[in-house]
Order: sequence, then C-alpha cells, then structure tokens
Amino acid sequence: MKIATDVDRCVGAGQCVLAEPAVFDQDESDGTVVLLTDSVDGETAERVREATHICPAQALSILD
Repeated sequence: MKIATDVDRCVGAGQCVLAEPAVFDQDESDGTVVLLTDSVDGETAERVREATHICPAQALSILD
C-alpha cells in the first residue's frame, strides 16, 4: 500500500503519529506531518488506514 500526505492541509494534530509512529512523524518547526516511508504492508497498513480515517484535516491518502 502506498501513502501520500498533503502538508498544506495538515494542521499538526499528531493523530497519525500516535496511530503509527513508524510511518509518520511531525516537523519540529510547525508540527506538520512527515512521512517516514511511503509504502507499507501487513499490520502497519491497517494502522495507516486508521490514521487516514482519524486525521482531522484529511491530509493523508492511501494510493492502492
């Protein structure tokens, strides 16, 4: 599964980082999402799906 982020939409809530810290981080200067990898599978993919659903700004996308 491929993942994309829209930094312009991101509000820095950090819900993605809480859902899957191996895939998402936050920029130290403004708190926006930083993608650590753009491809995942297995259990990590399920947590990434959850992160996309709980993102308040809808700044995450799944590209499969």
